[in-house]
Amino acid sequence: MKHRWIFLPPGASIDVTRMDEWDFPVGTKLWKEFAFGGRRAETRMLWKTGADQWVFASYAWNAAGTDATLAPQDGLPGAAEVAPGVFHDIPSIDQCRACHVARRTEVLGFNVLQLSTDRDPLAIHAEPLEPGMVTLATLETDGLLAPSSPDLVAHPPRIDARNPDERAMLGYLAGNCGACHNRASDLAPLGLHWRPAELIGHGVDTAEAMASHRTKWQVPGVPDGETRLVDIDHPEQSALLRRMRSRAPATQMPPLGTVVRDQDAIALVTRWLTTRPESH
Repeated sequence: MKHRWIFLPPGASIDVTRMDEWDFPVGTKLWKEFAFGGRRAETRMLWKTGADQWVFASYAWNAAGTDATLAPQDGLPGAAEVAPGVFHDIPSIDQCRACHVARRTEVLGFNVLQLSTDRDPLAIHAEPLEPGMVTLATLETDGLLAPSSPDLVAHPPRIDARNPDERAMLGYLAGNCGACHNRASDLAPLGLHWRPAELIGHGVDTAEAMASHRTKWQVPGVPDGETRLVDIDHPEQSALLRRMRSRAPATQMPPLGTVVRDQDAIALVTRWLTTRPESH
């Protein structure tokens, strides 16, 4: 279970001129809390202290859940058991930066797709929209978006897709992979672009391109140069599925922050692969 909070300095607003690179005011703070089996294990904090400066910190909770202390900068392994014999590690500051800075904007998971009121009913691990939750509508109503963006409320952003499974699959990639795989990161030459703006306007094109995309990472047994990101004829040979299933450090995707396979996401991608619509 995860809970998230955000603090904006009084009178400040978020510059949303660029859909994929919101500019947060100095003084912004964000927190994300991890709990396993009903027990709080870790709270992460992101604090903008200057125009181009962010502070990263993680706090480890005691077993009683009554107090949390600052974790070492090099991380804290074995902070909580998440499955029999499998433990959650609190990441190092360098690991935090590896994900957050890759996108050229430090805040992740707080964007036009994940705050849209047009909620994807098949979204993996999604929470139902409840009163008091932050959305584009609440941010606009409270005057926290600059420039004012009433169109985001009147026409809530959603992924361009041909069916519900495709929409959910692309949404999962946007939320879990788009931080690194996008046109602005060092991985741009790989050709995998899953940021929100890309999928809102060109989701179908992106999904089709995935089927013809060859990867440098090779599936064992497939001839060199022939491994595809998604293999329509042989779904089990898809690099995407193989890497989502792996928890080997040199192979798994996402590369950091996960110690167990996301079975719901694997099932969704498998379902999309086996029932994928014809190309247009």
